[in-house]
Amino acid sequence: MRRRGRLLLVPPALVGLYLLAAVAGALWPNGRTGGGDGPVTVWLLSGPIHYDFLLPADAETVAAFGFAERAGVPLSDPRVDWIVVGWGARAFYTATESYADLDAATIWHAVTGDASVLHVSVAGALDDDSGARPLRLTPAEYDRLRAAILHYAPAPDPVPDAGFGPYDLFFTATGRFHLFRTCNVWVAEVLERAGIRFGLWTPTPFAVTLSLSRFQVD
Repeated sequence: MRRRGRLLLVPPALVGLYLLAAVAGALWPNGRTGGGDGPVTVWLLSGPIHYDFLLPADAETVAAFGFAERAGVPLSDPRVDWIVVGWGARAFYTATESYADLDAATIWHAVTGDASVLHVSVAGALDDDSGARPLRLTPAEYDRLRAAILHYAPAPDPVPDAGFGPYDLFFTATGRFHLFRTCNVWVAEVLERAGIRFGLWTPTPFAVTLSLSRFQVD
């Protein structure tokens, strides 16, 4: 019985170690120095499950994401202020808008490894209570950030019958999603590729929040 009791403690202990490692990864610097005082504002917006990038819908960014507009995302609509971009597991992300959509099979598929997708949507003006957190970038840093995001979708094709509404689509992306490379880890990867100082490994939304507070947001 004692042995069985010890075995029952293993899963909670592993979860605890994972969360502790997430905190350590969020606070461990990636070695980059960019961000913090430029005139271009990019927002990181926390959703129910992960963070998205909100990119300004300027002419260059709309052109860079032209594949999404050609597929039906209305990037050039005058009501659009922000292009919303996220990355995640194909089976999990395309079917999971909130925690209520989760099921055991989808979670298991994501944890053990899945193909990835890029989600592109649009947004209007941000509410004051949106909870979005800013990245202050120079124009050169923003160019690198945009290129870093598009690096993960070099030849994107729309995922059939996937989307949460009339203003968003999913596209095939590169890289595998798994427990140690989550959508929130992708945020850190993009920032590192763009030369922006951030935490080295941020597998949870809290880790991204912590890293933003530590390295970017005063």
